Amino acid sequence: MTTTTAPPSKPSVRRPAATPKPGMTRKRREALAAYAFLAPDLLGLLAFVAVPMVLALGVAFFKVDGFGNYQYVGLANYKLMGSDDQLWASLKITAIYVVSFVPIAFVISFGLAMLVRNHFRGIGWVRSAFFLPHVVSLVVVGLIWQFLLVDKRGAVSKLLAPFGLGDVSFLGTPSLALGTYVVISVWFVMGYQMLVLLAGLKDVPKELEDAAQIDGASAWQRFRFVIWPLMRPTSFFVVVNSTIGAVTGLQAFDLVFVLTKGGPARATSTVVLYIYEQAFTFNNLGYAAALTTVVVAILVLCTGLMFAFTKGGRFDED
Repeated sequence: MTTTTAPPSKPSVRRPAATPKPGMTRKRREALAAYAFLAPDLLGLLAFVAVPMVLALGVAFFKVDGFGNYQYVGLANYKLMGSDDQLWASLKITAIYVVSFVPIAFVISFGLAMLVRNHFRGIGWVRSAFFLPHVVSLVVVGLIWQFLLVDKRGAVSKLLAPFGLGDVSFLGTPSLALGTYVVISVWFVMGYQMLVLLAGLKDVPKELEDAAQIDGASAWQRFRFVIWPLMRPTSFFVVVNSTIGAVTGLQAFDLVFVLTKGGPARATSTVVLYIYEQAFTFNNLGYAAALTTVVVAILVLCTGLMFAFTKGGRFDED
């Protein structure tokens, strides 16, 4: 009887585990997605802000008449600013406007945000009503207020007639035009600033307020020691954004151009409106470019000082 023997089995060879192919990490994917979302805004800023600023800096050293004629004049455009009385008057008006508009708009907007912070019936309609003016074009806003403030025949004059103020010309009196411009600007931006501040208020932990109330803190003490410190970053953003908008924003040109065109007696001639006049009324594009660079430099300086003195609205380190 024959027996068959199985062939000897080959010894198994243990191979090292295959290493996964290097791929894109989650952190890298998130970074690429963020850059993809930011790309349109970055391209827009590059095309419509950065490149024009560089070109304006170059044009500031030339005398440009608006018909394609360029003449190199060096620093002559900057030297001309020292003797330009209308420029200094426009800077003064702009400074008065900023100092008046920014704090008034912030205080009113903060008060509105506190008012609509808690939920009550119809809260959505109230918030929408306050925000509605900011949705309307500034040109339309200017035309509406111009219609309302028509001398002796406007709705405002009719309302103030019983108080003996029906004959007051709010846009035609030099001493009242700038204040009227400030009031209209505040009315326009308060809804937007209210929503920004309201978003910051929503991030304030309710537990801290409740704990302060249990400890016996009054409403003012809760606001001063709990809400206000935690609202510093949001408040800083609103103030900086409002300051820049007051100097170079839409209300600094569109609104005043429609309302008064800088009058009466140049009482509302902001620096942006003056730059526009130099560029497109007098075809002095080189001087307008030089003015633009100076205004941008002043804004950068003021913003830097605000960052330095307030630490960018950050919380106290302690």
